[in-house]
Amino acid sequence: MSNSTRKTSAKPTKPPSKQPTTSTTKKTTVPPEIRSTAPVRPGNPVKVSVPTLGVSARVLGIRVRDGALIPPSNPRLVGWWSDGAQPGAAEGSAVITGHTVHDGGGAFDDLDQLAAGDPVKVTTGRGAINYRVSSVTIYRKKALATAATKVFSQSVPGRLVLITCDDWDGTAYLSNAVVIATPID
Repeated sequence: MSNSTRKTSAKPTKPPSKQPTTSTTKKTTVPPEIRSTAPVRPGNPVKVSVPTLGVSARVLGIRVRDGALIPPSNPRLVGWWSDGAQPGAAEGSAVITGHTVHDGGGAFDDLDQLAAGDPVKVTTGRGAINYRVSSVTIYRKKALATAATKVFSQSVPGRLVLITCDDWDGTAYLSNAVVIATPID
């Protein structure tokens, strides 16, 4: 029969080990195709990649028209709000919007399927910036209009915002999927 009582001391008997300790915190591994080797300065995006969804889409600069951000007409392309932050900026929302096509073919068809922790990569003329999804929210159209100041904020720490339509009812999309992603250090 063994004695299961351990004696402990308030004073260490030897100097602390310089070896790293193990942690029970779950770490999410970033796939090698989205890892960066050095910090990248902010820049205009040319491509967005979402490995979880198999998305790799070319990015075009767009502006607000009649109070709305309208993605490029080609559903396989996405649009970056060029009046907002650039990807990699220390402050502001870099907003990229793309189409969902109810029978398939849109760059952001499955955006609502992303989950916290999923990786996203934005390539600019200066290199790649890696992000990790922090939230996915489905807004009814009127609710997004109310939340627009928060979603499009330029006074938040640098982040990526991906937006597409959602909830096809057979004649129109009733909602928008909004993905917020934060840069990976």
